[in-house]
Amino acid sequence: MKKLIPFFLIIAITAVSCVPSRLHNELKAQKNKSTLENDSLKAANLNLTTRNNELSYQNETNSGLVAKFERERAALENKIAELRKEKEEVSLKYDQLLKEGSLATTNTEANKKLIRDLQKTKEDLQKREDEIAKKEKELKQKALDLEILSKELDVKNSRVEELEKLIASKDSTAQALKNSVANALIGFTDKGLTVELRNGKVYVMLEERLLFATGSTVVDVKGVDALKALAKVLESDISNDILIEGHTDNVPMKGTGEIKDNWDLSVMRATSVVKIITSNSNISPDRLTAAGKGEFNPLDNSNTVDGRKKNRRIEVVITPKLDEIFKVLEKN
Repeated sequence: MKKLIPFFLIIAITAVSCVPSRLHNELKAQKNKSTLENDSLKAANLNLTTRNNELSYQNETNSGLVAKFERERAALENKIAELRKEKEEVSLKYDQLLKEGSLATTNTEANKKLIRDLQKTKEDLQKREDEIAKKEKELKQKALDLEILSKELDVKNSRVEELEKLIASKDSTAQALKNSVANALIGFTDKGLTVELRNGKVYVMLEERLLFATGSTVVDVKGVDALKALAKVLESDISNDILIEGHTDNVPMKGTGEIKDNWDLSVMRATSVVKIITSNSNISPDRLTAAGKGEFNPLDNSNTVDGRKKNRRIEVVITPKLDEIFKVLEKN
């Protein structure tokens, strides 16, 4: 019986050791997924900015074309007025020649010259009339082009205005959210917590000293209180996505357990924060993403004690959903 005890101990130890390995692999997969989702969001934000700039540029270009067509139309109208005046003068001359011809029937040479002059006048008159008809046709086409362009410009202007209103609304909402978060967490600002608004997103940065002991993934009591206060604010608005990023310094981990490097540490810390938020609020898990950045997104590159301290942190990135803005962009 005593010989069987070591055998059972070996089995139990083997089973326990598989758990950290499985957790490690799951967190690795989650970390990769979070990185891809974050990159996708950045690309979408860049596309939004680029498209808005393109629409603004197109708006300016179309306005220039409208002004150009207006100038061309005014010039054509002036030209037609000149041609009509010439036509009237030619008609008067034609009538005068006809009158002179009726008085000079006895002069053969004079009649011949008169006939030639009349023929030339007739040809000139027809040429002028053809030019007027051509110019009037061009003017009508220009007017039609201008009408089409004006309608297109109105549509573009409407979409640009809609985009600008949506973006302004998102910025206003983000500012209001930033103020709400800052007010809710004001008691933690002297304990390693800051709230910022950047690029339409709210960043809640929590230093390591507020959340974790060195090398640990277990959130301290004071950190749990801060995360509970944050969760209460975030659960009131379902229109925001929430990214939890773990960051470390550049000192290599020397662990041999489930935390083997800074990647593991950053991902597992982010996951710990997500679990506390979901456990203490009604925030839907599909709004939350846990991601690990390791040591590769530092705030301070000085490589000093204070610099490394700043880099060890959790960032909660609150991003307004851009569905309405993307719908407007898809119309173009």
